[in-house]
Amino acid sequence: VIYPPYRRFQGVHVNQDANRKNIMNICISVVCYKSKTLSNGENPLMLQISKGEKRKYQSLGISVLPRYWDFTRNKPKPNCPNKEYIQKIILDKQTELQQRMLEFNSEQKEYTTTTLLNDENKRFELKTVCQFYQELIEQCKNNNKCGNRLIYKGSYNSLKVFTKNQLDIPFSAIDISWLNKYEKWLRSKGNKETTMSLMFRTLRSAYNKAIKAKCARKSDYPFDEYKINKFDTKTQKRAIAKTEVLKFTKEVDNIGKRQYVQLSKDIFIFSYLCGGINFTDIANLTKVNITNGRIHYIRQKTGKLIKLGISEEAMQIIKKYESESKGYLFPILNANIHKTPLQKQNRIHKMLGKINKNLKLIAAQLNVDANMTTYVARHSFASVLKKSGVSIALISEALGHSDLSTTQVYLDSFDNEQIDAAMQNLL
Repeated sequence: VIYPPYRRFQGVHVNQDANRKNIMNICISVVCYKSKTLSNGENPLMLQISKGEKRKYQSLGISVLPRYWDFTRNKPKPNCPNKEYIQKIILDKQTELQQRMLEFNSEQKEYTTTTLLNDENKRFELKTVCQFYQELIEQCKNNNKCGNRLIYKGSYNSLKVFTKNQLDIPFSAIDISWLNKYEKWLRSKGNKETTMSLMFRTLRSAYNKAIKAKCARKSDYPFDEYKINKFDTKTQKRAIAKTEVLKFTKEVDNIGKRQYVQLSKDIFIFSYLCGGINFTDIANLTKVNITNGRIHYIRQKTGKLIKLGISEEAMQIIKKYESESKGYLFPILNANIHKTPLQKQNRIHKMLGKINKNLKLIAAQLNVDANMTTYVARHSFASVLKKSGVSIALISEALGHSDLSTTQVYLDSFDNEQIDAAMQNLL
């Protein structure tokens, strides 16, 4: 039986004797619901609220095998797996309802087991982390936010592996201890600081969205204490020297499928020559984007319009694929097949994996010591311009960054040697 203490609420004097009459018969307990057995053999744990002869049950969203439950004391046995987690869920829910009763009492309102629970349900529609993530991913899909969908799905998959596919937990279970264990697990898997930062920022974003949707409580929010800015997110040096870029114009021995090897080299050089244009934007280029010897495109990541002169070498690469392309400049997307944003995203993701794999093979054969990806072309473009004395503002404009600070992150990892090459002399 729970007896709320005698106290004052916002200047309202609470009569303990009067209120005790109201709550004397209120009893909150947790029972293992034996009448219902789940597919995994476990029984759900239910919150039982009794007042007089009236009883009301509410699921806690967790379950246990009956052999791990003490039915006499209504609590998990000492050998119960996740005992501490189960006890925390129970305590949080009991505290929540006790607080609600105190609020009713402070307002001198009568309440029943039904109104006690229903009022809480009006304020919150608590969902598990798994449920909320799935809805978030589906919402991104419906709104054609394919980039966000990919990020949330990556976070969701990471959390599923970490919890061994046991993500049907409330957001309140994600506390400081849980986050520290997740961080330790990510490190054990060899994840870099930038990757861990992305995983935690995405989880924090999902938690914030859950609070806003009243699917989680702000009082349980752990990120005020757990600081994400501790991760080192400085961009690692990805640029290669101009002399090494030039190596990618040379022939290489047969490795993999010849068509993909040549395409990989051409995409790399094209990106380098065209302002470090990234792979997604390259994939979406059509003839409409080339006008009067200039390339015009909207950068998908920022929505910024990019206008750059296109060199003869870059035009030669485009002409090479005129017969192969299906509605686009490069044979990455097919206008007859890839029609929806999701279809395009999946195709681009698949092709990017192939091209990056080929770039690594090519780099090894050409003795280029770098972790080659298409993004190396983007960084190399910026690096060569900086070394040529071009201002950061102009580099930022060419890269399509929304502010100079983003460009500075790119350039922080570059050395300050000056060389005699300007943008018109990239090759």
